[in-house]
Amino acid sequence: MAEGELDFWSFIELAHRRLAGEFGFEHQLATEVLLTLNRASSVVTYDLEASVHRPSGRSWSAFRLLFVTWLAGPLEAKKAAELTGMSRAAVSNLAKPLVADGLLDRSPSRSDGRSVLLALTARGHREMVEVFGRQNRREHEWTSVLTEAEQRILVLLLNKLITNRDQFDVRGRS
Repeated sequence: MAEGELDFWSFIELAHRRLAGEFGFEHQLATEVLLTLNRASSVVTYDLEASVHRPSGRSWSAFRLLFVTWLAGPLEAKKAAELTGMSRAAVSNLAKPLVADGLLDRSPSRSDGRSVLLALTARGHREMVEVFGRQNRREHEWTSVLTEAEQRILVLLLNKLITNRDQFDVRGRS
């Protein structure tokens, strides 16, 4: 097969052959699992951003910050960073335009004078209810190819993958 004819699935087959045959690597299934997981995450995230968030004038990252603030807020920026999987700097940079747009309020934290507390404004709350309605319908479109049992099994397996990583030195955010 010529290089230009590769698609994702034929690339996976090529990777299996070359990694084992040419390079002697033993764990091709592990590579396939993580390549597929990464690909699925990227495809779904891009679709949600393109079909829901960009038309609303927001990015996927801005949505994630608004989402955790909507459901768990008000909360310190440090906690927002933890819940979104972003750095504190990213949360700070994302919060600025959201505050300027009237969706978020920033105020000094009562427990730590160096921290800020993020909270949705009434406008931010209205936007999140409306935007999440569109996202949730799109999420349903994506997951409707799986039965309810398959969806629960997938969640179970993904949780197992990410919560049993103490067996080796994992780098990155929680």
